Amino acid sequence: MPSSAARLNNLPPYVFAIIAERIRQMRADGLDVIRLDIGSPDMPPPNTVVEVLAESAHQAGHHGYTGYRGTDGFRQAISRYYAQRFDVDLDPYTEVLPLIGSKEGIVNFSLAFLDSGDTALVPGIAYPSYAMGCHLAGGTVHWLHLHQENGYLPDLASIPDVVAARAKIIWVNYPNNPTGAVAETGFYEELVDFCRVHDILMASDNPYVDVTYDGYVAGSALQTPGAKTCTVEFMSLSKTYNMAGWRLGAAVGNAEALKTLLRIKSNVDSGHFHAVYDAGVEALESTPQEWINKRNNIYRARRDRVLAALRQIGLEAGKPKGAMYIWAKVLDGDSRSYQEEALSAAHVSIAPGETYGPDGEGYVRLSLSTADDRLDEALERLIAWYASR
Repeated sequence: MPSSAARLNNLPPYVFAIIAERIRQMRADGLDVIRLDIGSPDMPPPNTVVEVLAESAHQAGHHGYTGYRGTDGFRQAISRYYAQRFDVDLDPYTEVLPLIGSKEGIVNFSLAFLDSGDTALVPGIAYPSYAMGCHLAGGTVHWLHLHQENGYLPDLASIPDVVAARAKIIWVNYPNNPTGAVAETGFYEELVDFCRVHDILMASDNPYVDVTYDGYVAGSALQTPGAKTCTVEFMSLSKTYNMAGWRLGAAVGNAEALKTLLRIKSNVDSGHFHAVYDAGVEALESTPQEWINKRNNIYRARRDRVLAALRQIGLEAGKPKGAMYIWAKVLDGDSRSYQEEALSAAHVSIAPGETYGPDGEGYVRLSLSTADDRLDEALERLIAWYASR
C-alpha cells in the first residue's frame, strides 16, 4: 500500500468514531452501553415530513440528480424561513446553498478558503470540525480561549494584529456546542466590525437556534447590520426538526463566499435525493411552533434531571439556555479518566472535554438526546459507580 496523504499527518482520528468502535466492541461482548456522548435526536421528525418524503419518493421523476444548487423549492423555503424567523432577506439563488448536513459544508468551507500559511480563528471549546477542516486545508489554527467567567465568548481584543492579518475565517457557534452558551446582539456587532476591519469571514454555525429553553429566543448572526458583507451562516435541519440522519442543511449569507464554496462542492457531491428536499420544505414551512416547543420541553426536563444528579456523580455545571448538552466540570480528576471509568465501570458513554479543544480539559459533555428511561438508567448507573469509587 502507498503511504497516506501528508495532509493526514496532523489530523487525529475523529474522537466519536473511536468511541463508537469501542462501544461496538463492548456490545459485541454482551455489555449494555448507554450513549450520552453523541447529539443525535432520539425523537422522530414531524409526521408530515415523513409523509411528504414517501409521497415524493413515489414520483417517477424524482430519482435523478437534483443539481448542485438543490431544488428551487428548498432554497426558497430557506429564504422564507430566514425572513419570517429573523427578518433577514436572502436571495434564494445566490445567498442560499444547500448542504449535505452542515458538517460537510463546514469542512469544505475551510478547503475553499484556506491555504498553507493561512489562519483560522477557532474557539478553544468548539465543534471539532472547525479545526479539522483547517488542518485538512493545510492552514493553522489559532485558538481563541473561552472561559465560563465571560460566558464562553471569545475576547476579540486579545487577538494579536499579526494573527488577525493572517486569518481568513473566524468560527462562532451560539447556542453553543458543547457549552450551551448564548450570544446577544452586541457580540455579533463587535464581531462584524472586527471582520470588516481585518478582511475576515465570519463563519456562524447555527444548528441549535431553535433548541432553546426557559423563554430564551436565539438569533442569527445575519441580523446584525452589515453582516452579509462578511458572514456565512451554517444552518441545519438535524436538530430543529429531528432530522439528523437526513443530512440536510444550508449555508446562507455572503454570495461571493457561497460561490467559492460551490466550486468545492460541485467537484465533490451532486446534491440530495429530490424527496429529501421536498421533506425539508415541509419541515421548514409546516412545522408548528407548538411542535418545537413540546420537543424542547422534553429536552428541558431531561436537562433538569441531569443537573439535579451532577453532584452525586462528581460534576458541576451551569444551566444552559440552548443546545442539547450539559457541559460539566469534573470535580475530582481529569476528564479523560472520568470518561474512561464511566464507560468501563458504569457502561455509560460520555464525551471528554478535550475533544472540543484545549480549553475543554477538565470537562465532560453529556447529551440530552437519549430516551427518558435510558437517561434515568444512565444516571442511576453513574451514581452507583461514583459512590463506589
